[in-house]
Amino acid sequence: MPRRFYVVWVGRNTGVFTSWSDTKKQVHEFPQAEFKSFRTKEEAESAFMAGRGALSKRSAQNPSNDARKAFDTEIYCDGACDPNPGKAGSGVAVYRESHLSELWYGLYNPRGTNNSAELNALYQALRIAKEDIDQGHEVQILCDSRYSISCVTSWAFSWEKKGWKRKAEAEIKNLKIIQQAHELYKDIRAKVVVSHVKAHMGIEGNELADRMAAFGIDQQAANLCRYTGSLEIKTILKFRTS
Repeated sequence: MPRRFYVVWVGRNTGVFTSWSDTKKQVHEFPQAEFKSFRTKEEAESAFMAGRGALSKRSAQNPSNDARKAFDTEIYCDGACDPNPGKAGSGVAVYRESHLSELWYGLYNPRGTNNSAELNALYQALRIAKEDIDQGHEVQILCDSRYSISCVTSWAFSWEKKGWKRKAEAEIKNLKIIQQAHELYKDIRAKVVVSHVKAHMGIEGNELADRMAAFGIDQQAANLCRYTGSLEIKTILKFRTS
């Protein structure tokens, strides 16, 4: 019996699927794909019959909670820099089984950029993802930087083939962290979904990662540190934004 059943409302093919590998073929890099996993076949079939409108309605009411039900682990990552360039930090929020599990902050750089902070955050999210994947979990990473996602999951394949060079010998900025993140992504890409999420739209995980990025700057934490305070979401959301 499959552990999960997957409904694809919008994708290359739609319906109920019994494995993540088959589901990913339908939704990976498909524009505005809509999909979700369920614990039982009955729930999945009922949701598919209800149609994508039912999902959209639930998402509008609570977008972060609805998104988190699709995977065992959801990892939100964000970077901050003030001014840009200037003091930079990164933040990560990890949800497991739909509950906030961990918050991370740090990688402070007094001369960083917003892009370098976002890439650092994505790299750390990939590291956490690998640990959970190795334990048999299904993982999604949600990042609000299209630049970082493109660098690591798309453009780097071409750059690597060309000896890590762009057209006309143009310099690839943030090359070291891109190489590290890309190497890790290649290792786990068949088992992880990296998705873009809009920033500052009230999505809980994204907002928490944002607060941790700003907190990392305030603490001037050079390393990535696990937040040891209470995981009281309302309290943390009162921290300053980036």
